[in-house]
Amino acid sequence: MMIGPAIELGLPLRILATDPAESAAQVGAAVELGRHDDAQAVRRLAEQTDVLTFDHEHVPAPILEGILDADLAAVRPGPGALLHAQDKLVMRERLSTGGHPCPRWWRAADVSALDAAIAAAGGRAVVKTPRGGYDGHGVRIVTAGDEAADWFADFEELLVEELVDYRRELSAQVARRPGGEAVAYPVVQSVQKDGVCYEVVAPAPDLDADAQSRIQQLALAIAEDLDVTGMLAVELFETADGSVLVNELAMRPHNTGHWSMDGAATGQFEQHLRAVADLPLGPVAPLAPVTVMVNLLGGSRADLAAGVREALAADAGAKVHVYGKSVRPGRKIGHVTLVGTGGESADELLARAHRVERLIIDSPAPEEIA
Repeated sequence: MMIGPAIELGLPLRILATDPAESAAQVGAAVELGRHDDAQAVRRLAEQTDVLTFDHEHVPAPILEGILDADLAAVRPGPGALLHAQDKLVMRERLSTGGHPCPRWWRAADVSALDAAIAAAGGRAVVKTPRGGYDGHGVRIVTAGDEAADWFADFEELLVEELVDYRRELSAQVARRPGGEAVAYPVVQSVQKDGVCYEVVAPAPDLDADAQSRIQQLALAIAEDLDVTGMLAVELFETADGSVLVNELAMRPHNTGHWSMDGAATGQFEQHLRAVADLPLGPVAPLAPVTVMVNLLGGSRADLAAGVREALAADAGAKVHVYGKSVRPGRKIGHVTLVGTGGESADELLARAHRVERLIIDSPAPEEIA
């Protein structure tokens, strides 16, 4: 999704893909094949670029540090910043030290320490692997240490957090250039389904201007503290009293920002490219009072093109983005956005988006085919 904005900005884009069937490899003009954790593959890509950036956080820091040491390319965000999105223990330590609001948390190096942390959390806690977790993977809610004991085979320590009694989940996205210029998008509300982002409403409903500003300033402060370049998503829990706690960080365009592709003056993929290329950042104002996004999670229909035709025939106002991925149950294969230029409420737009979603991902019933 960076390819279109890169063309419009006149930025030649080279892609490192592990397989020709990957989404970006299917449509990119310049594609290198190789793994993100293969130092030689990443180095070959860096040798052909001015700036190296990412669509996930899993490139090992030593590889990126080697590229910087050899002065092959700028790395944005840098490995020092990226570490806080790669390692949840490092992230919790740094945010807590910086005074940013976090859930209560503990380190656990063995089952005994894990049991002690669970007890301190009130008998039930969230346990996370420090690295490698995403979309609900690497996260368990436990009441006893032995429920996560198997993870100690792969990790010296685990992160244990209190189980936050939250009202809803919010996400605050900002973009930052190397020199420090930064902008903040409207704070959005997100809903998860089986650990995967499913719905987004932008701006977050019932969040007054003071709360919007306070949360935006928190995200901007974190971006500055960690020296982030590019897009940063700060995922948050909002509690009953209106306060927020930082849940996760993502240093890249993020699922909770897909709404901006159609609903903001500058979409997050264009904005990320502007930031890492050190171009002036674009305006972030929403184009309508409300925009919604619904993720397309793999269902029973394999022929998505047929589903898209049916969906657009039913609702031509929907904006559909499919990713060119093979369909698996629950896999993110695209998303739908609806921009409320007609004065619709968030609930009305979500209902339309879900009708479009079902038409795209569900095979028609036999009687409908007949």
